[in-house]
Amino acid sequence: MSEEHDDHFERTGDDDFYSQFDDAVTRTVAAKATQRHQLEDDIQAFLARGGKVSEVESNVTADPPKKPVSNYGSRPI
Repeated sequence: MSEEHDDHFERTGDDDFYSQFDDAVTRTVAAKATQRHQLEDDIQAFLARGGKVSEVESNVTADPPKKPVSNYGSRPI
């Protein structure tokens, strides 16, 4: 006889099924609330250690756009 585990999913076989299952679990209202509370706690801990939060304008980018590089005609015939 084989033992049945209702509370444990073995990750053998089709990993896509389990990744879809995990995605569905992480999208629940309760999971999102848990993530929000964790984020709030992390922010409060960061601020308590002396960290600062600054607002960045929406048009500021970290890396300015670069000129495209053309490789056309670079290979010998």
